[in-house]
Amino acid sequence: MTRSVIDPITRIEGHLRVEMEVDSHGIVSDAWVSGGCFRGMELVVQDRTPEDAAQIVERICGVCPVSHAHASSIAGDKAYGITISNKARIVRNLIEGAQFLHSNILWLYNLAALDYVNPLNALNANIPDTYELAQAVGTSMNTDFYALAEKLTKFAENGQLSIFSGNWFGADEGTAYTMTPEADLICTAHYLEALKMQARASEVSALLGGKMPHVMTIIPGGCMWVPTEQKLDDLKAMCEEIRTWCNETLLQDTLVLAQFYGDALNWGKGCGRYVAWGVFEGPKWPYANYEEQMRNRYLPMGVIDENFKVTSVQESSITEYMGHSWYKGSETYTSPYFVTEPDFTSYDVNDRYSWVKCPAYDGKPMEAGSMARIFSAYLQGVDFVVDGVDTISDALGAQRGDLSAFQSTLGRTAIRQVETLYIADLMCQWVDDLMEAIKGGEEDYFKEPETITGSGTGFWEAPRGALYHHEDVKDGKITGYQIIIPSTWNLAPINADGVHGPLEQALIGIPVADIEMPINALRTVHSFDPCTACAVHVSQPSTGKHFETVTNPWGVK
Repeated sequence: MTRSVIDPITRIEGHLRVEMEVDSHGIVSDAWVSGGCFRGMELVVQDRTPEDAAQIVERICGVCPVSHAHASSIAGDKAYGITISNKARIVRNLIEGAQFLHSNILWLYNLAALDYVNPLNALNANIPDTYELAQAVGTSMNTDFYALAEKLTKFAENGQLSIFSGNWFGADEGTAYTMTPEADLICTAHYLEALKMQARASEVSALLGGKMPHVMTIIPGGCMWVPTEQKLDDLKAMCEEIRTWCNETLLQDTLVLAQFYGDALNWGKGCGRYVAWGVFEGPKWPYANYEEQMRNRYLPMGVIDENFKVTSVQESSITEYMGHSWYKGSETYTSPYFVTEPDFTSYDVNDRYSWVKCPAYDGKPMEAGSMARIFSAYLQGVDFVVDGVDTISDALGAQRGDLSAFQSTLGRTAIRQVETLYIADLMCQWVDDLMEAIKGGEEDYFKEPETITGSGTGFWEAPRGALYHHEDVKDGKITGYQIIIPSTWNLAPINADGVHGPLEQALIGIPVADIEMPINALRTVHSFDPCTACAVHVSQPSTGKHFETVTNPWGVK
């Protein structure tokens, strides 16, 4: 039996183990995904106020803290019976949009790109040909390619690859990376530019939120940020800078990747069903009810089945199964009556093997994330999304409207750029909307609660997918709190019916040519952008080989 353990896979957040079994033909035949970290934030906020909870729960993640503060505040709004003001709606959208831009840019270039881009190969680039290629594909040329090549040469000469070290550039006996040196140099340049652009997006979050990560201005009742003329000028300039860079770079680079890695369109589909609760509150604020509110978000809610039929969200259809996770019992709980009682036993893929619970919708595993949001928006006719998806379909040679063309590792990677471009455009629009609202003398940014007892659910989205916060409040204190984060959907273990979770299903069928560096598995894991750190564990019963690498500084497996 061949086994390969890498702990952790880098370029993601948290702790994750992926164990795969590979058949004699080099194809993954089974897979198990294990989250290796207990969160328990639901227990931390017990007996605290909803205002405290909005600040505490965003500590779940330093990459997407705004989404947690936002979902918690929506739950608080609902529990308190508050409809926030229009100006608060716009400011919340701006803070959330800035975080999405940061996360999406960071993911594509600084987390996922090094599965495809080899900066060492860029040392062989012909610089005039590099400029010619960049011009031909229509991507940006903000970087001096001559200077970058010189910098990369110094990295290679002193043996210190800095931020490019520790990757699998030698996978498949050096054949796994197929881009030309010129394409590698262009994408390496944009990797470095992306470090600046994702930082600029975080500056926007900090301007609006007081600091970043863990903003301070989103609270139940609205927000605490009040704009000034100088802040609005700074905000507008930064949003326009980010939009310009995204328009010049993201989609063009993604299509370059597709030219060299078209095979990644053939595997990594996943479960083929999707959930999106919707994100960015719509312009015709306020709405008559919660369903209308979610349906009219700029990226609207939608539950999408195997046939791409989209329906509205029903909270009572959400369940969590415990039988393969490290929690007490093997029950299936129905929203919002979930339970968080940790009970670690041992790692056993035939029993319990993950801290990740097993959420389902109508009893089925569902994929969450950017692809789910874009599918929902496309099916509901959001113009910008329809145009963007059709553009990529044309470039990939797919039929317009055939969303199944995106159900793959590369498709999941490519379609996210439509969302990033849409948000970058919306950010500039929202700045203008806020200025008009201020001119119109609309109501304040915050409303006091009239009641401090109630229950509320925050259906929202983080960059990685559907985010759910529910709280019960009595006399201003939380008596119950539950959270389902996006990666819980995607990294779910086997359910009560023996069906694998979305990432597990996506891994099954993937080709593995190099048992020591299963690069296609890595590409697929990164396409989900999981909020965990990963370990990949590969077994091949036919050979009996064994390989193990531990890069965790504590040697934890």
